[in-house]
Amino acid sequence: MCPISRRAALTAAATLPVLAALPPQQARAAAPAPTPAPTPAPLPTGERPLFGASLWTLPNGLTVVHAENRRAPVVAHYVFYSIGGGDDPAGKSGLAHFLEHMMFKGSANVPSGAFSRRVAREGGQDNAFTSRDVTAYHQHVEATRLALVAGMEADRMASALFPAAEIEAERQVVQEERRQRTESTPRGRFREAWDAAFWGPQHWRGRPLIGWPDDIASLSRDDMLDFFRLGYTPANATLVVTGAISRQELERLAVEDYGAIQGRPAPWPKSRRGRAPVPASPLEDRLVRREPTVQEAAFMRGWVAPSLLEGTDAARHAHPLEVLSHLLGGGQGSRLFTALVASGLAVSAGCSYDGDSLGTGTFDIFVTPRRDTPTEKLEQAVQAEIARLLDGDLTEAEVARSIRQLTAGTLLALDSLGTAPRILGVGIATGMPLEAIEYWPAHIRGVTLAQVQEAARAVLARPSMSGWLLPEGAA
Repeated sequence: MCPISRRAALTAAATLPVLAALPPQQARAAAPAPTPAPTPAPLPTGERPLFGASLWTLPNGLTVVHAENRRAPVVAHYVFYSIGGGDDPAGKSGLAHFLEHMMFKGSANVPSGAFSRRVAREGGQDNAFTSRDVTAYHQHVEATRLALVAGMEADRMASALFPAAEIEAERQVVQEERRQRTESTPRGRFREAWDAAFWGPQHWRGRPLIGWPDDIASLSRDDMLDFFRLGYTPANATLVVTGAISRQELERLAVEDYGAIQGRPAPWPKSRRGRAPVPASPLEDRLVRREPTVQEAAFMRGWVAPSLLEGTDAARHAHPLEVLSHLLGGGQGSRLFTALVASGLAVSAGCSYDGDSLGTGTFDIFVTPRRDTPTEKLEQAVQAEIARLLDGDLTEAEVARSIRQLTAGTLLALDSLGTAPRILGVGIATGMPLEAIEYWPAHIRGVTLAQVQEAARAVLARPSMSGWLLPEGAA
């Protein structure tokens, strides 16, 4: 129902405080007008915004983002809540994700299961996802069907039911999802163990998004009601609509369907959640797991790295780290590919940088070695590449190539109906200014060789954690 990257009005409605009990037509008549559009910021010289989006806020606190795209007569309708798995209470891991499932079980004017059936009947698609920082619900429909999905989405924002009779059945769905995604695959079990060792098993970064098994088994309807009341309020939500709709049309629709929902103040600023501090370095320096079903070994090495949303001076390293990640592990021209794959030591090698997460990010190297490559030899080769970077063995040509390839790739975002609202929604829902999203290519093009070198030394010279997933019996 829902990726983790990764889903007859019931009488139970009386047990939940309804934020807007008016039928849709009465709510539209009572809705206030939107606030005036903000004055656009001056455009960077020679640069154009990526999506041409605009942003405004309704009187009840709902943030609305619009980006028009007339390439096809379709729209994408997304609602992001600034609450996710990283905000699960202690001992209740998986709550945000379980609640996401239960949001499909009906609201005051939409029977359980009817939401997805109605969208499918109109030829559209709907789904939801939970990340550490946001929970999002989305639909892709023909443009004239936007009012239908907006009305239903607003209804469950105001009056989701969480029927007690359906919780146990959905708990089994979540538990089965956990078995399929994590428990049944060696790499899934390894990644879960990696996060727990890196951050701590009860830290909000170390807990699995889907939850620990014992926590899933104990989550209650009261837990869901408390979490819903905390974070599912207009002031803590961002509505993003992209596609074949004008701003004027969206202003009217947002007021009609969402404007009359009387919510509570947001529980926190979007970029600050009151979470536990993040360790300055991994809690462990090594993790080795052997599995009888593993055929090909896997190697990881990771560092704690500053993010764009960290709120400290270290955030200045975020864009240079994006360039560094591509330079080090972004495809066949990268350093890791040359040193490990082209040399015959590995089948694949790459690098990832988690730079847009709240609190702090991670910088990871991942390698699939050839079966005859000794683990020690592979680690030595990886360390040799890191040492070269730290010694300043970088060139202007390498940095320019990575910048060129990174920014060229952003054009693909304009061709996908779902990419633009996800980029805009996740960014705004985590407190990122619209300018930082729209002019991301310009920020990347502004990165210098010296900045990449400084970022490499700030992260890769610090303590890291290495991990191996090996076949049973491997040395």
